[in-house]
Amino acid sequence: MSSSNISNQIAIGKVAWFLGVLLLLTIGCGGGGGGGENSDSDTQTDTDSVDETTPDTDNQSTSFNFPPLDLSKVEFILPLGGMIGNHVTPIDHQYYVAPDFGENEAIEIDVYAPADGTVTSIQHMGNFNNDDYRFVVDHANNLQSIYIHVDNLSDKLTPYAPTDGQFINTNITVTAGEVLGSYSGSVDYNLVDYNMTLTGFINPSSYNAEPWKIHTPDPFDYFNDTIRAALIAKSLRTVEPIGGKIDHDINGRLVGNWFEENTNGYAGLEQNNYWLGHLSFAYDYIVPSHIIASFGDYAGEQKQFGVLGNSPDPAEVSISSGLIKYDLVSYDYYDNGIPWDRSSFTQGLEMDNYTFIDAVVLVQLLEAGRLKVEIFHGQTSTDVSGFTEDAKIYVR
Repeated sequence: MSSSNISNQIAIGKVAWFLGVLLLLTIGCGGGGGGGENSDSDTQTDTDSVDETTPDTDNQSTSFNFPPLDLSKVEFILPLGGMIGNHVTPIDHQYYVAPDFGENEAIEIDVYAPADGTVTSIQHMGNFNNDDYRFVVDHANNLQSIYIHVDNLSDKLTPYAPTDGQFINTNITVTAGEVLGSYSGSVDYNLVDYNMTLTGFINPSSYNAEPWKIHTPDPFDYFNDTIRAALIAKSLRTVEPIGGKIDHDINGRLVGNWFEENTNGYAGLEQNNYWLGHLSFAYDYIVPSHIIASFGDYAGEQKQFGVLGNSPDPAEVSISSGLIKYDLVSYDYYDNGIPWDRSSFTQGLEMDNYTFIDAVVLVQLLEAGRLKVEIFHGQTSTDVSGFTEDAKIYVR
């Protein structure tokens, strides 16, 4: 099977289209948190729109007693941590996908406030023909809920709705369970907890452009037991943390996120293609036993691959490992041995790599936070013996 045919086969599916194509065209989806490579297509435009002030704290429990939206109408939940297109590093928001995703007659799904709070900002994404909003809800105890791609705002929020591509700070009190809007197709949701910092980001300052990112845990843990069980029942991922994971860095190991040296960390050098300097060796968000190599600049494209043999584990690659060669291959998801259609709910998905090798990437940890990388397109590990002058240096 040719490389182009493999790529076409893997692109099949409504969700793949949405995440792989729509997000590539969207700048700002991640904007408020959640975006992960929220910004990987969710971009720095949202950085300025995040209200960095934290709400007043009290003794309120951190358990939310309402779901973020009407789960009865959701087909499945894609967890945190995907690497898709220009979402090169793991995505910091979940996707709540409707059963009729991509259909002309899409159902509307209500979005709720999971707890009392204040809507502190609303942004019109300005990327689609129809209305498309992102808004932030500040809750007690330094928690935030962030929604992206809400089609319709509630009557309470509508008077404050900005025009195409605009952003507005707001101060709108909402109560737990209140309907804040609705969407069809898919909506992004993530929870931010400013009381904690993820330990799997070696250099938090690299993420100053999206400061919420280092405070983005598995949202499922913040809901009461009944709601958490309902969320888990809709999740494609079945391995803890079931809501997903975005931080994989281990000091002195290959695993995790890297940024090309002198490219300003996650922010990049240019807002419209900030992801060009991004690189990640991590794990699939649905099947975390599967290694993913994710590139911000793969011959000018943003692409993700499996690695032939699914080894060596990047968490085991250290300075003493020396030069490592990964043969890059395409991959697919399987439901009981049949390629997953990417639109229907199922649990227990498996992954498998194709055998056609697109390229080989050479990596070598020079020191704990310094990585040498070079991609050889159209070649295999047997064709390449070492780096050339075209090798690049990446840092945390």
